[in-house]
Amino acid sequence: MEFHISFLDHKVTKSSPSPALCCVEAVPQDEQNSHITAFNSGDGSTNSDNESSSSKNVRDVHISMRLMEDFLDLAKENTDKDLETCGILGAFLENGTLYMTTLIIPKQESASNSCQATNEEEVFTILNERSLYPVGWIHTHPSQSCFMSSVDLHTQYSYQAMIPEAFAIVMAPNDTSRSCGLFRLTEPDGMNILRDCPEKGFHPHKEPDNGNLVYDHCSNVYKNANLRFEIFDLR
Repeated sequence: MEFHISFLDHKVTKSSPSPALCCVEAVPQDEQNSHITAFNSGDGSTNSDNESSSSKNVRDVHISMRLMEDFLDLAKENTDKDLETCGILGAFLENGTLYMTTLIIPKQESASNSCQATNEEEVFTILNERSLYPVGWIHTHPSQSCFMSSVDLHTQYSYQAMIPEAFAIVMAPNDTSRSCGLFRLTEPDGMNILRDCPEKGFHPHKEPDNGNLVYDHCSNVYKNANLRFEIFDLR
């Protein structure tokens, strides 16, 4: 059995979804004519304000305007318990741009400062069935500020080593200065440091000798009001 989902102006044929599919988010009618906008990091800055050398030579990525809001709704029960929640972002490539069309919430083990996906083969199955790239991941910091911990940096390295455009979204609902951030490891400095780091758990990373950052804001991710996405909650 097959069904069709329209992303932007494209009609994409997909195989029958697993029973874990909980919904397909549609864009509200009053947002249909909105144009593509630069991502606002939550502190008033946008992509152009945060132009990063780590994002200059990678392809653009479009995400739905509803992504962060809907993810926080799915994470609310954990957030209220001071537990992190994580999700994986799947995207398809067309005409040199990656369109994020799938949010997967895997089975996971959570604590107040960490979140570990389990049964990852279920995630790979969904991505493979839909020929999607694992273009990034999203997770909450329920009671911490909006930043990338050393554990987060190692997770980001595993994504970015596969897909250069891969990015991390950190949602910190209790951070009054910046509740949301999109980050990537700098290239080559941050990537080299994480590649050569044998440490596990929480630990400091040395700064690059040239004074550059280990990670920085993304400047290649845009919110697209006409982009819909599927949500798979596997928990």
